[in-house]
Amino acid sequence: MQLPFAFLAALLGALAVILGAFGAHALKSRLTPYELGIFETAVRYQFYHVFALFSVDVLASLARGRGLGELPELRTAGWAFAIGIALFCGSLYAIVATGVPKFGIVTPFGGVAFIVGWLSIALAAWKVR
Repeated sequence: MQLPFAFLAALLGALAVILGAFGAHALKSRLTPYELGIFETAVRYQFYHVFALFSVDVLASLARGRGLGELPELRTAGWAFAIGIALFCGSLYAIVATGVPKFGIVTPFGGVAFIVGWLSIALAAWKVR
């Protein structure tokens, strides 16, 4: 089964561009510098992990090309990055949108998901080398 991560990365990348432009134009005058910094962090981390999602598909292609089939580490990495974007970035967007800092309780779980994703990529890259 083909992993859906390039498609998901493309959608999340488009969303990051939209949110970044929205923040730069519509929110800049409405947010405090602190809130704008939170929003920009969310957009930046979303972009970082869009590229990570694309790397999952690149490594999957390399693995298939070398006869390794579908590596479970890549499935783990892709879903970890997607979950990380939802939890880490989503919680930061929620803080800015609502003014409720308690959404920050979720943020570290997204960070852990990002770490799991990167370590899974490392394991897959080791197998593909």
